[in-house]
Amino acid sequence: MDFLNAIVLFANFVFVPGLAYGAQLALGALGITLLYSILRFANFAHGDTMAFGTMVTILLTWWFQSLGISFGPLPTALLALPFGVAATAGFALLTDKLVYKHYRQVKAVPIRMVMASVGVMFVMNGVVRFIIGPNDQSFFDGERFIIKAREFKKMTGLNEGLAIKSSQALTVVVAIILVAALFWFLNRTRTGKSMRAFSDNEDLALLSGISPDKVVAVTWILAAGLATIAGVLYGLDKSFKPFTYFQLLLPMFAAAVVGGVGQPVGAILGGFVVAFSEVTVTYAYKKFITYLVPESWAPDGLMQLLSTDYKFAVSFIILVVVLLVRPTGLLKGKVI
Repeated sequence: MDFLNAIVLFANFVFVPGLAYGAQLALGALGITLLYSILRFANFAHGDTMAFGTMVTILLTWWFQSLGISFGPLPTALLALPFGVAATAGFALLTDKLVYKHYRQVKAVPIRMVMASVGVMFVMNGVVRFIIGPNDQSFFDGERFIIKAREFKKMTGLNEGLAIKSSQALTVVVAIILVAALFWFLNRTRTGKSMRAFSDNEDLALLSGISPDKVVAVTWILAAGLATIAGVLYGLDKSFKPFTYFQLLLPMFAAAVVGGVGQPVGAILGGFVVAFSEVTVTYAYKKFITYLVPESWAPDGLMQLLSTDYKFAVSFIILVVVLLVRPTGLLKGKVI
């Protein structure tokens, strides 16, 4: 019985949160990977693109709620999400036209594109903070839990309860559907095949008649869509705060690098590696170990390797180690 309690405790505080967080990071890292594959630069504004798309979705969600529009047991934000994706895609295309297109035309070195993205990042961050404010914003409605801890205890007779939030289940389901749709698009459609060809060999793709402007535009739209959806899912699961999305940039880059930059499958794998690394390192194992060992061996301390305040340090350490030991990542992507 104690072993089952330990398993449920671990699932409740490590496995389920890590699965949801990993799916969110995977979607964000996919956007970074797509942009790097096509535009050949690391977009430092990606985290604030997530914040921008989430902000638009939140504002529309509040408007829908004021009109009495809801989505039943599901969050109303799902109704506002397509509009948030469209607004973010439009903003990304406008930014590309005003900023990045010039650097592509003059064939600037990638570091100039990176520095330009840093400027865009600060502008977007300022716009989001000005419009919605710097504080935490909650916009979740509908059914909060699929399984409640108290009901689980009553049903199983265990001391520990398992709670699964609707936002966590929604994150995993949406991520699976989105990733499947993206891979179908890249592998089955003409535009997707053009993007892959452009990523593999730009000069040969141009000689084949592929339009670079179309490929770039589709890439920005896909990246903006992935960023917005990832940002909204993260906000539903936790809460929305602009600075938090700026902090998410490091874990997402770590996920992209760990999996292999330019490898979509690697971005997904890296997202879960980084997420579970953060969650397992910052979890306090005292109660978990107490269930597994004799009472006299129970630890006195929290048995926590790292405080949750420093969880983003885990991403930094993973990023540095991978760049030093295996710069191409787990699936041998491109070297940054």
